[in-house]
Amino acid sequence: MSEQIYREHIRSTILAKVEEQDEARRKEALVEFMSVTGTAPSEELTDKVAEMIPPIMHELYEKWIALFIDRLFETAPHDAICLLCDGTEQNSAALLLAYIMFLESARMEKQIQQDLNQYGMHMTGSDEMGDLASSYIRARLAKIAEDANKK
Repeated sequence: MSEQIYREHIRSTILAKVEEQDEARRKEALVEFMSVTGTAPSEELTDKVAEMIPPIMHELYEKWIALFIDRLFETAPHDAICLLCDGTEQNSAALLLAYIMFLESARMEKQIQQDLNQYGMHMTGSDEMGDLASSYIRARLAKIAEDANKK
């Protein structure tokens, strides 16, 4: 298979997992996250804040996944990439774990925070929304990693 086919497989596999929540489940997860972390100042405001936070922007997911794919192709042997793209549940889980590990690198932590802060500034005029989105993404990725490790 061509490199482009592998790149698209990796992109679609990861994107399907990180964007799998519907709006109701996303809002519920945000409310739960804010309740547990004490992020929202009151219970009444938690729902309102959850509604204000738009879905993490598709274009940011695409950007981060593209950075991951570029790095994977720079560092992993071709045979390993072929194996990760075989479509099995186990190797799809391995791809997700590799992606999450990539996002946890110091370089990507900084990039994610910068991207989210820029988005928060654009949406609200403050960094607070970007900080909340960043915390939520970290919690969501931890859950995805936990689920992938069970497979």
